[in-house]
Amino acid sequence: MSFPFVKGHGTRNDFVVLPDLDGSVHGDLEPAVVAQICDRRAGVGADGVLRVLRGDVDGGSQWFMDYRNADGSVSQMCGNGVRVFARYLEAAGLVDTATLDGPLAIDTRDGIKNVTYCGDGEISVDMGAPTIGGRVDVAVGGRHYDAARVDTGNPHAVVFVDALAEVGELVRSPISCVEEFPDGVNIEFVAAVGDQAVAMRVFERGVGETWSCGTGACAVVAAVATRTGGGEPTGVAGSMSRAGPGGAAESMSGGETHGSTDLMSGGETSGSTGSVPRLPTTYAVTVPGGTLTVTWQLDGHLHLKGPAVLVATGTWSGSPR
Repeated sequence: MSFPFVKGHGTRNDFVVLPDLDGSVHGDLEPAVVAQICDRRAGVGADGVLRVLRGDVDGGSQWFMDYRNADGSVSQMCGNGVRVFARYLEAAGLVDTATLDGPLAIDTRDGIKNVTYCGDGEISVDMGAPTIGGRVDVAVGGRHYDAARVDTGNPHAVVFVDALAEVGELVRSPISCVEEFPDGVNIEFVAAVGDQAVAMRVFERGVGETWSCGTGACAVVAAVATRTGGGEPTGVAGSMSRAGPGGAAESMSGGETHGSTDLMSGGETSGSTGSVPRLPTTYAVTVPGGTLTVTWQLDGHLHLKGPAVLVATGTWSGSPR
């Protein structure tokens, strides 16, 4: 089994890119193959795989990002990954950024994401509107935490702490309610580090602790801005209050909601002590691999901006284990 690959990363959240435009190279892309590729001792090593497929032009995008976690499981979306995906399209000559008339549309399992190549060399992604849920309980390393439930294309549980060091090692998979998160959940720990600035650590489902997580950074900003009203995140330690029975998420339709809210329209949330954020608001999110910038725009969409770097090309010549 031999095929080309490209290695890249976004704030050291690293990926193996598999060009497979017509789907003939990898077929269904078996989970065992993905896991072997991502193995850091017996493979190339990565947090996940980005397969490059042609999309449905009639559906609004020429490209589809097939993202897989390091264990081979399918994932809906990856904020750092979609930037690396876009960088590959540029480097491979599949997209001419000089002639782009507006953002580049990339289809994902979480829908189309509009990507902008920025003048400073970074890439920005419109991640859509977050859905803010109620309080959930998660256990990490034998300790229980109250967390804010946020969906940004992937499920997240955001835990506010005074200092990231108090979390300890994130080596064991977190325990969460199966009813709340039937497919698992990403856990973010967040601490304030300054005006409009937070630091984050993350345990990603199907991967483990990673150096960065784009959808997680967006979830953190949504949780912090909702709690503080979009101002300085000083004193965010604590937990989001329960937003409704069972913490179930509810989408806004322009009126009052009982429970949590999709804050696209910036409306009130009944039953929560979280503040309605003042939009737009921008936060710097420091992760072990660097810094991401997240802006919550007036239309309710989160925009994730950061670096995307390709570091190597090669040919895989391994065989299934």
